[in-house]
Amino acid sequence: MPSPVSSSIHAQERVFPLRKTSFITRIGVLAAAGLILFLFESAIPRPLPWLKPGLSNLVTLIALYCYGFRAAFLVMLIRVITGAFVLGTLFNPVFLFALSGGIVSTVVMALLYTNFSQTFSVLGVSFLGAFTHNFVQLLLAAFLIVGSTQVFYLMPIMLLSSLFSGFLVGVFAHYIIQKMEVLRI
Repeated sequence: MPSPVSSSIHAQERVFPLRKTSFITRIGVLAAAGLILFLFESAIPRPLPWLKPGLSNLVTLIALYCYGFRAAFLVMLIRVITGAFVLGTLFNPVFLFALSGGIVSTVVMALLYTNFSQTFSVLGVSFLGAFTHNFVQLLLAAFLIVGSTQVFYLMPIMLLSSLFSGFLVGVFAHYIIQKMEVLRI
């Protein structure tokens, strides 16, 4: 089994071709799994209100590596919208933060995966996705909510959070992606 730190399989070789119904079904299953993870981590007490492990990003990574950018983007979008609807945060600042962070981090992860798959493993892509998500949320907080760049003093905490969550999600994603490749699902 290849190490999660280095992957020799080129990005485009990993994406499994699917028929439309299979694609839609898998998007639905991944989005539902992401929603369950999102709701689970929303119920976990946190030391800081905005500090979450980002477990639901696991399904976005799986979708990206197994089915491509379009699948990852759809899974992220469905998960964020349905999660906000269930928690009652649809169209409030929390939703704006989650959606903006999700969009930008998914695009960054897709760019890293498709252009630098020989350089960045699933762990690296996961970490940079987590960092991007946190950084975008800090930018929004600084300029839309607080109106000050002092929120960037939280950057060390966000970086540590990104390291932890990116590693955790990356390890799980690597394991699941390897199993999905073997099973061709």
